[in-house]
Amino acid sequence: MAKWGQGDPRWIVEERADATNVNNWHWTERDATSWSKSKLREVLVGLAVEGEAGRCEISELKQVEGEASCSSRKGKLIFFYEWNLRLSWRGTVKESGEKHKGSVEIPNLSEENEVDDTEINVSKKKGEGDVLKELMRTEGTTKVREALRDYLKALKTVFFFTEFTLGMILPTKATVGQELAAEREPIGNTVQDSVSPQSLDIVGVKIPTVKILMREIFNSAADELYSIFTTKELVQKFSKCPAVVEAEKGGKLQMFDGFVSGEYAELVPNQRIVLKWRCRSWPDEHYAMVALDFKDLAAQTELQLECKGVPVSNEESTRQCWKQQYFEEIRILLQQSQDTME
Repeated sequence: MAKWGQGDPRWIVEERADATNVNNWHWTERDATSWSKSKLREVLVGLAVEGEAGRCEISELKQVEGEASCSSRKGKLIFFYEWNLRLSWRGTVKESGEKHKGSVEIPNLSEENEVDDTEINVSKKKGEGDVLKELMRTEGTTKVREALRDYLKALKTVFFFTEFTLGMILPTKATVGQELAAEREPIGNTVQDSVSPQSLDIVGVKIPTVKILMREIFNSAADELYSIFTTKELVQKFSKCPAVVEAEKGGKLQMFDGFVSGEYAELVPNQRIVLKWRCRSWPDEHYAMVALDFKDLAAQTELQLECKGVPVSNEESTRQCWKQQYFEEIRILLQQSQDTME
């Protein structure tokens, strides 16, 4: 049993008037239902397809039943969503100019199924116009799946950066004005943060900050992993968003629809990358310095991350960003690449 005052600080509910769940170690959840309904309407309504048969457009999100949420437990981010959707579509036959209407039903959009495996049923009201139904069944279904992917991408990026972390991690009595030296035991392939507050002068205001240390093992060669951080096409693949990647000293970096930005400060091919890095929600003009060191381990690569200058209130969200939005997605990309080669 640990001596008094020497326990793992993640388990300690520190002295807080509001009894906040410090460091998000215990279960924390954000309801994403209302946000999701608006996002689903945004990505689906107005979606149009056009072909030799004519033109069709999603005119209304007529039914949206279900829920969505984002949770964190012991540093792991969990997205839950389950939706029953019914869309209305209308179209015009190219040759005759006849107008027809129908519906698209998506009975079970959930995290249990890939978007490509999600059932999508297209129907049309009685009468002629089967050519439009076929257009919606083929090209229309493809467009709907793309829109659903856009919703899920936004749930895991936009909602994460703008809603999930909002007000979640507040500074504790210890992390503001007192010095911490909490070396934490490794968990899996990640070394939990070694916390060391700093004070950075940003526009005349001192901001309490922390340093985050992480270590991850990837099943790839160092040069392959290095290229994922420096090649625009690969950055866009794992982030699932358009990106600006100018991999040279002083070159710009922008990811996740602009929620992450910065510049490359140092590049040593296949060995080291240093970034000036920030999230949009941070105080204006405040940047952390991120160092990524690549250690070749034959068939694997050890990636060591040091992120200095993270605002105390954004410590957990920053760690989650690197863990979930970077490392987990990069693993998926590497696995897909290996599956393709096989």
